[in-house]
Amino acid sequence: MENREERLIFAQKKKPMLKQKISPQEVAAVKKIFVTCKNVVIVCHTSPDGDAIGSSLGLYEYLKRKGKNVSVIVPNYFPDFLHWMKDADKIIMFERQKSLSYSLLKMADLICCLDFNDMRRIDELGGAIGKMRCKRILIDHHLDPDKSKFDFILSRPELSSTSELVFRLLDAMGEKDVLTFAAAEDLYAGMATDTGFFSFNSNDPDLFVIISELLKKGIDKDLINRRIQNNYSPDRLRLIGYVLYEKLEVYPELHASLFAIRKEELTQFHYLKGDMEGIVNMPLQIKGHKLSICLREDTEKPLIRVSTRSVDDFPCNELCAQFFNGGGHKNAAGGTLECSMDEAIEITRKALEAWSEQLKA
Repeated sequence: MENREERLIFAQKKKPMLKQKISPQEVAAVKKIFVTCKNVVIVCHTSPDGDAIGSSLGLYEYLKRKGKNVSVIVPNYFPDFLHWMKDADKIIMFERQKSLSYSLLKMADLICCLDFNDMRRIDELGGAIGKMRCKRILIDHHLDPDKSKFDFILSRPELSSTSELVFRLLDAMGEKDVLTFAAAEDLYAGMATDTGFFSFNSNDPDLFVIISELLKKGIDKDLINRRIQNNYSPDRLRLIGYVLYEKLEVYPELHASLFAIRKEELTQFHYLKGDMEGIVNMPLQIKGHKLSICLREDTEKPLIRVSTRSVDDFPCNELCAQFFNGGGHKNAAGGTLECSMDEAIEITRKALEAWSEQLKA
């Protein structure tokens, strides 16, 4: 019988294997789609975050390596702290470049929809895509995808991010070695940002096997973390201080908090897209806190954007679906309200009251 030392040596020699989350039938279907396409457009959700941009550019890198003509179109501007990514400067913004966007969509024989589950999540760009006759596939990790709008769906809500799903797909297709250094950076950034740098939705050991594979590509995860987290203006720090000192309402008996920030207040701090990123997580540092809600008046459209974060079993996605015309993940969700800020605050207080029993438990 082998002794403990022999078993340890054997374990060290074994290659880490990912649990298969994608069926052979799904792999074969995606392979066929990718082989037969020539002109590809990749799109992601409105107000793109790190996962939306990371998964899109990661897939873009792969398809380029396979000889495809590829473009990435996003509905609107994405944060400055993501502009360091290779080819981020080639991303087309639909709301500013509609003529070019329509031209590329008309030429496409494949549209890859990443990190959203419903065409409504991409606003006017969704209407444009609806007019196209080419094949549409969805690669996403949000709940309840709209099955009527896509020719093929690869949905895994249990995964940390769409970037993780893109890596798993390429790995299952036997294409992991095709991943470039830039694609590895993109996918790491997507996974890191969608898990709060691995502080939530990140307990699957496979996630860290994937990160180890990306590290083997030569990425510097510490540098990527700094590029994302330490890439703001002094005004962003002043904005954080203002929000936490002047705007934060804490409800100790509910283990919850709310802050609402208006357009004129954002202007006061020379707001740029992305400056509010992550602030909604900060109240969760309060001992015993379960829920944090941020209301932000949009600087371009007459609506209120809602962001929520929770811990443990509190389902902020259900709260957002019930009160904020939204949804998302259990611990990270959002929505929108077409009303004044005062009305939005009143709706939020009613939401807290409606969920008080779960918050007090």
